[in-house]
Amino acid sequence: MSAVTVSDQHAASTKAKTIQPAWVRALHWTNAFAMVLMIMSGWQIYNASPLFGFTFPRSITLGGWLAGGLLWHFAAMWLLMVNGLIYLVMGFVTGRFRKKLLPITPEGVISDTKAALTGKLSHDDLSKYNYVQKLLYAGIIVVGILIVLSGLALWKPVQLQYLAALFGGYEGARYVHFFCMAAIVAFMVVHVALALLVPKSLRAMIIGR
Repeated sequence: MSAVTVSDQHAASTKAKTIQPAWVRALHWTNAFAMVLMIMSGWQIYNASPLFGFTFPRSITLGGWLAGGLLWHFAAMWLLMVNGLIYLVMGFVTGRFRKKLLPITPEGVISDTKAALTGKLSHDDLSKYNYVQKLLYAGIIVVGILIVLSGLALWKPVQLQYLAALFGGYEGARYVHFFCMAAIVAFMVVHVALALLVPKSLRAMIIGR
């Protein structure tokens, strides 16, 4: 009886330490891989017809030329869309979004932002997101949806003309797509920086605990 009790306690302890379940880790790394391909190939496509007075260095683009960039972009697009759809469904079905991202209050965001800027924001409990994290993660989900929709409008502007119209036409969709990309890149930079500053959060996303 004692051995069973100890075993049960050990199992409960192990379960309690699981911060990132397997499905979250699998989808996270798949999404990261697909997003890097999308961004690098997207920069190659952008260079063929820049929106602004600059282009991206060839060394950080993917595809070699416009057609090559498009091939990589479309291939990664399907991976990203399917992976993202699974993540959204699982997030709602398991209640993860509700538990992890809600509530978000202005007071909480302001308080945690001040704490982060002064180095007083605690990282002891990785199972809970602070208000800044909640806002960023909720925001990047919205940005992810927008970049997919604007991308579809660019891909099929005639067949999906009503969708394109929501973004102000083809050119409007290009600007929305670009700025969503910029927001995602900024998020990834901050995300990676925080992971390096708090290594146990990276470990949790790799082994779950």
